[in-house]
Amino acid sequence: MRIDFTKMHGLGNDFIVLELPADARWPSREQWRALADRHTGIGFDQALVLLPPRASGTDVFYRIINADGSEVEQCGNGARCVAALLHRRGRGEDRTLMLDSAGGVVRARVLADGRVCVDMGVPNFDPAALPFDAPVQSPTYTITAAGETLEIGAVSIGNPHAVLRVEAVESAAVNRIGSALQSSPHFPRQVNVGFMQVVDAGRVRLRVYERGVGETLACGTGACAAAVIGRNLGWLGPDVEVRVPGGVLSVHWDGPGQPVWLTGPAQQAFEGRVEI
Repeated sequence: MRIDFTKMHGLGNDFIVLELPADARWPSREQWRALADRHTGIGFDQALVLLPPRASGTDVFYRIINADGSEVEQCGNGARCVAALLHRRGRGEDRTLMLDSAGGVVRARVLADGRVCVDMGVPNFDPAALPFDAPVQSPTYTITAAGETLEIGAVSIGNPHAVLRVEAVESAAVNRIGSALQSSPHFPRQVNVGFMQVVDAGRVRLRVYERGVGETLACGTGACAAAVIGRNLGWLGPDVEVRVPGGVLSVHWDGPGQPVWLTGPAQQAFEGRVEI
């Protein structure tokens, strides 16, 4: 099966965006892993598969496949890339698109400078939404992982996130603690783990250990999770500059019950064709 794809990235968080023929078999987990290999395949953090709309008023339904072949619900940087690609193809009235995925519908707007702003929905702090094995909802939770007692915030941005505050992101044990929390029985569907350094009320630095990928250069929903948890705890204001290894994302959140907005670049690297 020969498939055309577009390679894109949001601050280094990279994707292949593709459409499968209507009669095509869904690639196996092993085939996705082979495509994700950066030495012998194409290389990507996630694959974004575009499908016909399933809900009225939406422009597309897309599925998100991690580099390890697992499927996830939502991806903020991926949503921006899908919106940018569809806009480039002439889709979207007044630069606005409605993108549907397993994590829900995302409203996206392509700005005049090429950046894409996406409404990631209302953050859900209910532990059951992640899911997270906690008896009651709380601003923070104490959990043991990697031989350490950790204080985390937990929130769903259409996908599960745990966020730790650290003194400096450079020295954070991202791989050790991230992998331990990800495999913790407290998170039965695993979790994305953010390590946040608060610079001031409007700026944070962030590294994210993603489910099914490991540490990435940028994580859009991770940036949203860090900003809303920081604001919920009184550390941050409504507008936060989130500096990730790949660059800078902007997050706006007015508070409980309100949607969180993510803004950042979405760039196309190249187009290609691959045999599966």
